[in-house]
Amino acid sequence: MQKQRLMLIFVTLLTIAALLVIVRFPTRLGLDLQGGAQLLIQVKPSEEITQVGERELAAVKAVLENRVNGLGVSEPIVQTVGTDQISVQLPGVSDPQQAERVLGGTAQLEFRKQRLGTDAQLQAELAVRQGLLAQQEQLRTSGDEAAIAANQAALERSNAAIQALFEPAQPTPLTGKYLRDAGPQPTQAGGWEVVLRFDAKGGEIFADLTKELAGTGRTLGVFLDNVLLTAPVVGPEFAETGITGGSAVITGNFDAQRANELGIQLRGGALPLPVEVVENRTVGATLGRDSVQSSIYAGVGGLILVLIFMVAYYRLPGAIADLALVLYALFTFAAFKLLGVTLTLPGIAGFILSIGMAVDANVLIFERTREELRAGKTLYRSVESGFYRAFSSILDSNVTTLIACAALFWLGSGLVRGFALTLALGVGVSMFTALTCSRTFLLTAISLPELRKPELFCPNLPKS
Repeated sequence: MQKQRLMLIFVTLLTIAALLVIVRFPTRLGLDLQGGAQLLIQVKPSEEITQVGERELAAVKAVLENRVNGLGVSEPIVQTVGTDQISVQLPGVSDPQQAERVLGGTAQLEFRKQRLGTDAQLQAELAVRQGLLAQQEQLRTSGDEAAIAANQAALERSNAAIQALFEPAQPTPLTGKYLRDAGPQPTQAGGWEVVLRFDAKGGEIFADLTKELAGTGRTLGVFLDNVLLTAPVVGPEFAETGITGGSAVITGNFDAQRANELGIQLRGGALPLPVEVVENRTVGATLGRDSVQSSIYAGVGGLILVLIFMVAYYRLPGAIADLALVLYALFTFAAFKLLGVTLTLPGIAGFILSIGMAVDANVLIFERTREELRAGKTLYRSVESGFYRAFSSILDSNVTTLIACAALFWLGSGLVRGFALTLALGVGVSMFTALTCSRTFLLTAISLPELRKPELFCPNLPKS
């Protein structure tokens, strides 16, 4: 009995925690539920790069992510599709043509000299931009569209102010078309740096630029789509010849992730790969609201019918299963919010389907319990045996479903992955509630003299 009390306390605390999570954390809705724009972008080969590979696709994706951030959209989704396409989902965007104009251009990477006497101003502007970027990350999780737009406007002003501190890339511009490769490499001290490699013409321009900047304290600004990526300082040892040889390293306090990200961004700007928006689909917010409403009606209606059936057919165990089912719904929804799952229509379908599987586990347990009661065992022994005998069936059923979910998540994309994720989470929580909550409630019930009656567990039980 002591063990049952501890489990009851544990379930109660878990329920309170789930309610707090549901109240405090926002619900993330997918594009099909809140409306917005979805663009499918085709990455095309060029004369220099005749085949688009995984490396090139990752670089173009990094460029598109930067541009999407510039749109000030909360919770955008940018992901590769197949071998040469990228899908961009922009929830809440009402002007898909503007998004198409911003995302559809070829990346522009430029190296620019910092203007004289702007060191202090540059540091101040970089600090301001860093603060705005951190604030933007926080706002994106809150979903406050007005605050995100205001902060994005401030970011654009900050980027413009930084851009004004550098000279235009004229008359001999060093652009991305001269950059052959960029990527991270470890240093002997255990850190990371980013290596740049130019072609012959780019190497000459780079040497001239670095010769002019060496030892002056002025930085060499690297801009991608007019946004400063990094601004390294050229050491005085290069004052006579500049950095020759067509390659250079950017050092700093890089970790492996940041060095890799910068390398991808630089390669994206260096790629002369044209992109084309091949599909621009708009999902209306009204359709999304109607879909949410219909899904709620379907989910609540199905849940109520299941609750009524369980009580009518299984009596006291059915009522206990209903309580466990309500807890299952609470725990699963809280897990969705806590893990930041974006709910889509297929995701809601997966959630509703997992409710049926949660009931199925209880049905297996109760049927085994009835068999034991009919065989003449005591109530306590019947309940214990019911859980023991049903466990292998429940485990097999849920494991096979989880394997299918893993395959869908691994091989699928977009909405299919959402369906697989919500179904897998639901199956996991349903096992927990069936084997802990239902068991605890049943054993607690049979410890009460008023409820310790076999006929409440198995109607029409033959009298011994």
